[in-house]
Amino acid sequence: MKIKIIALFILMSVSAFAQDKEPEFKKRVLENIEVDFLTSYYDQDGARSAVSGGLGSEKLADVALNIIVAMPLNDDDVLTVDLGISAYTSASSSNINPYDSGANPTPWQASSGASQSDQLVSAVVNYSHNSDSRNFIWNTDVSFSNEYDYTSIGFGGGIASLFNEKNTELSLKVNAYLDQWRPIYPKELDEYAIYGSNFVNQGYLAGRSIFNQNGLSTSAYAPSAFESISGVKRNSFSAALGFSQVLTKKLQVSFFTDIVQQQGLLSSPYHRIYFADKANFYIGQPQYISNYENASNVGVYKLADDIERLPDSRFKIPVGARLNYYLSEKFIIRTYYRYYSDNWNIQAHTANIELPIKLSDRFTVSPMYRYYAQTASKYYAPNETHLSTEKYYTSDADLAAFDANQYGFGINYTDIFTAAKIWEFGIKNIDFRFNHYERSDHLQANIASIAFKFIMQ
Repeated sequence: MKIKIIALFILMSVSAFAQDKEPEFKKRVLENIEVDFLTSYYDQDGARSAVSGGLGSEKLADVALNIIVAMPLNDDDVLTVDLGISAYTSASSSNINPYDSGANPTPWQASSGASQSDQLVSAVVNYSHNSDSRNFIWNTDVSFSNEYDYTSIGFGGGIASLFNEKNTELSLKVNAYLDQWRPIYPKELDEYAIYGSNFVNQGYLAGRSIFNQNGLSTSAYAPSAFESISGVKRNSFSAALGFSQVLTKKLQVSFFTDIVQQQGLLSSPYHRIYFADKANFYIGQPQYISNYENASNVGVYKLADDIERLPDSRFKIPVGARLNYYLSEKFIIRTYYRYYSDNWNIQAHTANIELPIKLSDRFTVSPMYRYYAQTASKYYAPNETHLSTEKYYTSDADLAAFDANQYGFGINYTDIFTAAKIWEFGIKNIDFRFNHYERSDHLQANIASIAFKFIMQ
């Protein structure tokens, strides 16, 4: 806390010094209303679904749309509103309940359940104020997002000070997110919570045969390790400090660090766990039990022993740097590196390079590459490896050790005179990007996005 107070004092002192002399002419921070439309499509596929305990289809498709409106309130103040909606379909999420009527229960394909799709809506409102000298900026924001089982409310603010003829910038930003789960459990565990020890004769399991590892019918399945979650809140608090410096006419460097503290329900209630020291039980067609762990299993699903359990606190510290170098009028090099560490024993490295190539006054092409590697969390173990005597456990592959490569490119069109128009809006910028992502655990993904910036004239 003392460090935050000192940093804030330095920023305010520097900005006060920079504002001693008010300029004779003050240009508006934002001349006209600007509107951004951003839409994206994302798809992925893999074979380590956390919903199915660390194996099964991770196939997912998501379409998102954001509309961002920036409005000048006067010479110094800008109000920005960001509204977003996304919709997805997911084979993994659909297997929260793989036992729907008419579906063959298997972790390798989607069921027809309601959880196979969802929508996320979000809104962020930001207000920023620039000093007369334009050397000091402060802003505040509020945010809201909601999906079927999760709601988030956030608020925050920041300050930035520019000095040394605007060649140096120091910034501080703080945020808080107060979130709440509406827990959804794997269907068999939800039935156990509702009906107790007689759950196999009621609800979804009524009239369905349960099989042991040998394919024999049994009534011995009882997930006694499972207990419903009592606390449903998740709170996150962060502070970010940034420093940017123009070193020469061609070279700019920046450094940043974040401190993040999370508290509350940090696990996902619908992620299954299978214990190595517990017997296995299945629903479906027993002839597929021997092939359960590969895609040739098209008709049987393993019943969970418990859900993912993780500590109720997590402390994260990422630090990083950016370096941009102007090679010539046609070529720029943009580089990025980040080191990440948390108290769950995950350490990660991210390196990124982008090479914008200016083809003309209006068109720029930007090939890019990103490399990522992380160690495993101390709470992670693969499918059916955890023991029931452990306190915390997860088979979520996102917390495993892996490395990843991402390849992509961008195409940017810029018209500083906004000659092309739609009604009263001139098109200032069009930006298209495509990236392909490959992870060492064979998860693959593609994302394509296109953004349009309009200026009201």
